[in-house]
Amino acid sequence: MNIPSHLREFVVDQEYERYTPINQAVWRYVMRQNRAFLGERAHAAYIDGLRSSGIDVEAIPSIEAMDECMAKYGWGAVTIDGFLSSAAFMDFQAHGILPIATDIRTHEHIAYTPTPDILHEAAGHAPILKDTKYASYVKLIGALGAKAMSTKEDYDLYEAIRYLSMVKEDPMATADQIAEAEQRLKEAQEAVVEVSEIQLVSRLYWWTVEYGLIGTPENPQIYGAGLLSSVGESKRCLKSDVKKLPFSLDACIATGYDITDYQPQLFVCRDFDELIEAVKELEKRLACSVGGTESLIKAIKSENIATAVYSSGLQVTGIITRLEYDDSDEAVYLQLTGPTALAVENTELPGHGKDYHKDGFGAPIGRLRGEATPLEEMTEEQLTGLHIVVGQQANLEFESGIRVAGTVKYVQRYQGKVILIGFENCTVKRVDGNTLFEPEWGVYDMAVGAKIVSVFSGAADKEKFSAHTDKKSALTKARPQWSEKERKLHGLYQAVRDIREGGLEDDRAAKELPLIAKTLDAEYPEDWLLRLEILEIITDKNILPEWNRCLRGQLEKLAEKAENKELIGNGMALLSASDSTEQRA
Repeated sequence: MNIPSHLREFVVDQEYERYTPINQAVWRYVMRQNRAFLGERAHAAYIDGLRSSGIDVEAIPSIEAMDECMAKYGWGAVTIDGFLSSAAFMDFQAHGILPIATDIRTHEHIAYTPTPDILHEAAGHAPILKDTKYASYVKLIGALGAKAMSTKEDYDLYEAIRYLSMVKEDPMATADQIAEAEQRLKEAQEAVVEVSEIQLVSRLYWWTVEYGLIGTPENPQIYGAGLLSSVGESKRCLKSDVKKLPFSLDACIATGYDITDYQPQLFVCRDFDELIEAVKELEKRLACSVGGTESLIKAIKSENIATAVYSSGLQVTGIITRLEYDDSDEAVYLQLTGPTALAVENTELPGHGKDYHKDGFGAPIGRLRGEATPLEEMTEEQLTGLHIVVGQQANLEFESGIRVAGTVKYVQRYQGKVILIGFENCTVKRVDGNTLFEPEWGVYDMAVGAKIVSVFSGAADKEKFSAHTDKKSALTKARPQWSEKERKLHGLYQAVRDIREGGLEDDRAAKELPLIAKTLDAEYPEDWLLRLEILEIITDKNILPEWNRCLRGQLEKLAEKAENKELIGNGMALLSASDSTEQRA
């Protein structure tokens, strides 16, 4: 797969051998539950999408194999390390790539985890992408998320969420560490004082791609990945106490969400065309469509890579750090600090990459004083009248009072419009005498454009600029250190898996399974999942009736704990369904 260069730093190896037998059992439990429950309640693309995307109920999938399967309908898959920022996560999807976290939820969080994991992102996101309309929507909202402006506070909040999610899924974490992570998240949330563009897009994404329902409020079907991958929430969401509201763009972007808890309400779209219309409408409201001073201010607040697009078509990419204003508080000059690149139609102009403009860039915005025609639309005759001719001295004054004086080195057009004028021995000053450019600084490459028509996050030519707006998080999850007792439990899970998959003869299974069950009784009295797997085998083989009764009794006892009741009940229900099927046969 061709991964864009600015996204490659987020991609990691899956390291399949790190998955433990318990990890595999967790995957199998959730997938068996979802397949049984969602067959008639999920969008029609779900079951076929599971097969088409290379997902097997019995084992955690290879992302490389998924990538090959998904290529058949125009998508790909890569592995990432946990949470990405919203901008980076959506940017992958804008390119038709599904980023999948390598980790899988722990046994303790089998029903739901706030941490992105392979269950959520492989089994949740991938299947519905088989639907072409839905896949188009995901690419559209991904592209908008990649362009939406964020703030520094947004990134700090992302880092706090990422840290808390890692701590909560770390079996080695202490209560103090969890409390410290929760406090860090609280402080980060309190620091967010405005709803940024990326938050608006994220809300729409959350209530559709993550937690969306389709159809009618009275008879909805599930398509959101958060619902398709959660045993608990997929069942809970269809109950009457969860409000089902007709989809509305304004309602979605006005409704915040909590990733650590169940959702109190959900939105039901009529069809995926309604979502496509909504994301196009949202795009009209953002800086990428609005432009102007307000949008440039958003870029400054982001403290990150952004692109300002002049009315001439010239795109200026870098970190915008300062604006000069006129008496009406409209921006008349923009200043970028650090590496800057110039482009048109998302293609870098030769000789104007970030190596050439490594120390920053500045340029006026607006019309020349006394000229009815914008500078970018002037003919050669009009330029000559202003002495904008190679080798001649030109003295330009903008309506804002900014003055540019220097010897013209070049005039560059694109599709008939003037986009750049280069000056040597150039001085740029404001009417108040404030100097913006000195002759000793070198050639002044002056961007041309009467106004800024668009501002968006990230680079115009992403491949050439080769840097994402959001840097890769420095936070990494600690590798688990298994105790001897935990490794022994892994061995028991693997032994049961081998019996189930190896097709052992009934008499051999009848000898080995009681030994495993006795070890569970002696050393792991709280483990319900492996007991359920043993019960499944002896029920299917119709062996060990005494152990069948014993295990059912143990599971009933473990189900008395509130956190176990629904999970064990769901598992037992599948066994009952299997028994009924065999009896009818």
